[in-house]
Amino acid sequence: MKKIGLLSDTHGHLDPKIFLHFKDVDEIWHAGDIGTIEVLDELNKFKPTRAVYGNIDGADLRTECKEFETFNCEDVNVMITHIGGKPGYYYPQTKLALEKKVPDLFICGHSHICLVKMDSNYDMLWMNPGACGYKGFHQIKTILRFNISGPKIQNLEVIELGKRV
Repeated sequence: MKKIGLLSDTHGHLDPKIFLHFKDVDEIWHAGDIGTIEVLDELNKFKPTRAVYGNIDGADLRTECKEFETFNCEDVNVMITHIGGKPGYYYPQTKLALEKKVPDLFICGHSHICLVKMDSNYDMLWMNPGACGYKGFHQIKTILRFNISGPKIQNLEVIELGKRV
């Protein structure tokens, strides 16, 4: 079993509460708009971190991260990107990637809206952890925590870090 901490849209700021909520996770996954290489370095020092770059990320982060990250975790095929869209309304790059290989779990950021739902068209679980930085229109900073055990994604928690101020 793997315990996963999922976040997005830090925009250069790591709320200290993230470290408390992710203290028992095995890996951190970041769905883009990291903001600074220092944020990625801090996360990597804390826990093994997988990350994709977002639209605000500069050349340093685009050198370190990919636009799409695809991998297996336990028996779950995972795809992460920043600008993905949502079930029924995927961005063109995302549609192309999904046509090549549909994952069991698709993760994106960008919208700053925390939402998890099944996409019955692709038979995959879709996750967006919302945003946990201070920039954007979201009112509450959110992250997700869940477990992957074999082919099962379970014990999903939405964690509110407080108001964006």
